[in-house]
Amino acid sequence: MDIQNLKAFLEIAESGSFSLAGQRLHLTQPAVSKRIAQLEDELGAALFDRIGRRVTLTEAGRALLPHAKSVQLELQAAERSVRDLSGEVSGQLRLATSHHIGLHRLPPVLSDFSARYAGVHIDIDFMDSEQAYDLTLKGDSELAVVTLAPEDVGHIIARPIWPDPLDFMVQAGHELTQQASLSLPALAALPAILPGLNTYTGQIVKRLFDSHDLPLEISIATNYLETIRMMASVGLGWTVLPRSMLDDTLAPLPVDDVVVGRTLGVIYHEGRRLSRAARAFIEVLEAFGEPR
Repeated sequence: MDIQNLKAFLEIAESGSFSLAGQRLHLTQPAVSKRIAQLEDELGAALFDRIGRRVTLTEAGRALLPHAKSVQLELQAAERSVRDLSGEVSGQLRLATSHHIGLHRLPPVLSDFSARYAGVHIDIDFMDSEQAYDLTLKGDSELAVVTLAPEDVGHIIARPIWPDPLDFMVQAGHELTQQASLSLPALAALPAILPGLNTYTGQIVKRLFDSHDLPLEISIATNYLETIRMMASVGLGWTVLPRSMLDDTLAPLPVDDVVVGRTLGVIYHEGRRLSRAARAFIEVLEAFGEPR
């Protein structure tokens, strides 16, 4: 079974598109189609259904997928082993991260890493932290720099890098800012703009209110923290955001006896042998982290 044909199969399965797979492989679409035709002829089964512009795996394709991924991981491990003999830090590093961390935490890390290890090509995928966990579990991302899950996730190694305090905030000049202190019950009765409860940050806030047997009056929920900051800044409700996002459009709210926060860090699969590039990236990342 030809390795290049398997690579084309994996790219199409991931992207859902022959043309996108061609772009990633630096091939024309007909060349990609030829590779899949060869693989289908060899296996004696169709691997993709093509309905209009939509490309989906057939039953045979779904059966092949985990085996193809396993072959890909073994090849990557073989390449790493050879590079490790020379002590060279090079090759490709596939990294997943959230938009917030990509904007506010990673730029100096990436700049320093690139200056030290010019031979490493970093392929960055931006997504929600929860999606990054899934990608890492599937073996599709070597490292992910994310908001760490509130509880341990099986088969995932999580290494804390930055504590990230969260603050209650509201529009600057809002009447709530005139109060010397606030209670959680008082806030629970007012509309909130919060990260979706499918996110780790949203779950942290929800657990806080649940621990006090309080409901949450969520008027708007979104996964994008920059959007939440904008909506809170125009007076649509109070919110909880990383302290680092506080600006002159928002004011912090002093909530009685409440300390809330999350942790940002790096994750990888416990069964994965990390490349030299990944290990070097973790070292640089930890150098930029908070001392513990």
